[in-house]
Amino acid sequence: MSSSTYSRLKWYLVLIIMGFSLVPLFALGYFIHNEFRQTYEEKLTDNLRLMVANRRDAISMFLNERVVQLQMLADIHTFGEMSDQAYLNKVFDAIHGTSSSFFDIGVIGQNGGHEAYCGPFDLMQVNYKDEPWFHQVMLKGLYISDVFMGFRNFPHFIIAVKRQEAGRTWILRATIDSEVFTSLVRNVRTGKQGDAYIVNDKDVLQTPSRFGGKALTRVVLPVHPQGEGVEIQSWRRDGVPIIAGITPLPNTNWRLVIMENPEEELSPLIRTRSLIYALFAGCGLMIFVGAYVTVSSAVSRLRASDRQRAAMDAAVIQSSKMASLGKLAAGVAHEVNNPLSIIRESAGWIRDIINDGELGEGPAVDELQEAVSDIDRHVERARTVTHRMLGFARRMEPLQEDVDLNMLANQTASFLENETRHRNIEVVTELDPDLPLITTDANQIQQVILNLLENAIDAIDRDGQITVITRTDDMGVVLNIADSGPGIPKEYLAKVFDPFFTTKPTGEGTGLGLSIVYSTLSKLGGTIKVNSESGQGTTFTIHLPLTGPRFTSAKEEA
Repeated sequence: MSSSTYSRLKWYLVLIIMGFSLVPLFALGYFIHNEFRQTYEEKLTDNLRLMVANRRDAISMFLNERVVQLQMLADIHTFGEMSDQAYLNKVFDAIHGTSSSFFDIGVIGQNGGHEAYCGPFDLMQVNYKDEPWFHQVMLKGLYISDVFMGFRNFPHFIIAVKRQEAGRTWILRATIDSEVFTSLVRNVRTGKQGDAYIVNDKDVLQTPSRFGGKALTRVVLPVHPQGEGVEIQSWRRDGVPIIAGITPLPNTNWRLVIMENPEEELSPLIRTRSLIYALFAGCGLMIFVGAYVTVSSAVSRLRASDRQRAAMDAAVIQSSKMASLGKLAAGVAHEVNNPLSIIRESAGWIRDIINDGELGEGPAVDELQEAVSDIDRHVERARTVTHRMLGFARRMEPLQEDVDLNMLANQTASFLENETRHRNIEVVTELDPDLPLITTDANQIQQVILNLLENAIDAIDRDGQITVITRTDDMGVVLNIADSGPGIPKEYLAKVFDPFFTTKPTGEGTGLGLSIVYSTLSKLGGTIKVNSESGQGTTFTIHLPLTGPRFTSAKEEA
């Protein structure tokens, strides 16, 4: 494709995209902005509702755990034990070690006076019979107070439980560390303009507020929720919009309030809106870039097509080379077999002379007998090599026949026996003896196996193992060739069958071997997969059908 064609295509795409996309783009942007804002505001409300509910549950759990702890202490210990100062000190040390929220603990008799006290203050002489909380706990059995100053002269609140024992009524009372309790509220993330605090039913702060003041300060809430759930309200505070979630805390007269500035939470939406405006302003440029990307994509597809054609050409050249190599191997094998036959006959003639006793006996005759045996052994070895060469070169044209994959794997591995022995690489075969014959082209399958074994040898280099396994499955037969090499990096696995892709150094590989293997198996109706991890070796798995697709040789076509 010429450069002028690319230019015409580029401007054609620009005009088409501008004409059919610009107006719908503006309309779509306006619609998306409105829908996004509405959805974002709903999400903001839901998130606030969820945050308030979660924080309410956390605070309620904190209070319930403290109540349960005190009730358990009162139930499992007698008044005599708890009124013993030394015993109470041990109990307080034990619970303080597991829960630092308790500030002090005291045992109060039914007359309001301390029977025992453990804490940093001198309260043994203090009598609570006239305090409102004393009457409440004696009446209800459990009391959680508001935050107050009390005899301790700092903001705190107490939890008190009543215990009746053998006609005696006594109270176990504990002061909760206000800092621990306040931290449960303060940890809420509300942004720069947000706030979180607890108020009682008289709108008195139980925890400090960022903008409302310290604890025990009165604040004014515009609304008071009536139900048990979370109520969402919005108003303006000093000109700043506020959205608040308010919910009552169970078993208390407190309400949890969490406030947020919706403009802070909507800042991503505002940034998105600005981005949309910028996007519209640069719409023309983006359309031009889109046209450029389209042209680049077309060039990439064309380049990929050229590479595929190059790979096909390379596969044809490789096939021609293999055919020439096969003919050369056949010629060499025939030429070598003739002198090997003469050598074997001569060795047999010498052995006959020795056996007839014509040469007599002696060390020289024994050495000659040993030499004849060595000649026979090496001739047999040479004949084995030439027969392998003839087996490899017996057919160079496509031919379908019944193929024993086990025999083909053993035969191909034997070609590389010298090289694997030289590199100290062990070839292990685990061949299924009941493997059925398959109808395919033996020569092409042999080339596939040879290519994979050579790759495995190159990957290992020295001192390793190659495992060849055959088995059956529901689709046909399976051949696994695994090596103990360094493996293939994960990012390369998707590219190993691409033409011209290689992990070998420049000049040591063409990158066509596995591509040809993949193409060959596809033509034969088979598949190949690779499984590898860095440092764990590589396994190629070949699936072949029992009967491959029908094809004809050049002679049949003629």
